[in-house]
Amino acid sequence: MSPKKISHISIIMDGNGRWAKNHGMPRAYGHRAGIKSINRVVSACSVRQIQELTLFAFSSENWKRPDYEVKFLLSLFEESIDLYVKELDDNNVRINFIGNLSEFNSKLLKKIHAAESLTKNNTNLKLNFAINYGGKWDIIDSINRMITSKSLDGKIVTPDNFEPFLSLQGSSPDLLIRTAGHQRLSNFMLWQHAYTELYFTDCLWPDINEDELDLAIKHYLKTTRKFGAIEEYDIISEEDA
Repeated sequence: MSPKKISHISIIMDGNGRWAKNHGMPRAYGHRAGIKSINRVVSACSVRQIQELTLFAFSSENWKRPDYEVKFLLSLFEESIDLYVKELDDNNVRINFIGNLSEFNSKLLKKIHAAESLTKNNTNLKLNFAINYGGKWDIIDSINRMITSKSLDGKIVTPDNFEPFLSLQGSSPDLLIRTAGHQRLSNFMLWQHAYTELYFTDCLWPDINEDELDLAIKHYLKTTRKFGAIEEYDIISEEDA
């Protein structure tokens, strides 16, 4: 019952601020270093034939941070799209943004839509950036869109007819990696992570590399995923007892 291949990895990229503090630098320095880590991980996932990677880049709660940091993060998003979208396209990576994008300014939205449009036919790796995203928002937004679509037509709501309205339209990660030591989901894809294997590491996000990614993948490959069922071996063992 345990698969030998990972299709979808999600990552909570945590620790930029602590990494900067450890280096005696302002938090902005850590966020810039975190962009380089994204490039490393995207490249590593492509080499390992991972089909989908979802990165938690900016949560709906991150607006509570100081205004100067929020402004810097938004400008960094714009800058990073300009710098890296062509390279991602050349590497056959499809870019997708999820979250409540309506709260961003028109300049950033234009860059987001252009990146998605440019890469929409790419087939190597689907790269999802979750920005202004929250798991509770995703569920409520999906319910509202489901009601508006009038697709129920008297039918009851089921996971099968509800999931297509979620941000990732039914795609769920096999493995979640969270860096920097915290062991919580932080409102990240609450529905989609229902049966995801969780891997927590003390490694700060700017320090992540291929070796750390491989440790997480090995953790996943050693795990038996039963999804509430039991294996034939367990049944035989109980009969012998």
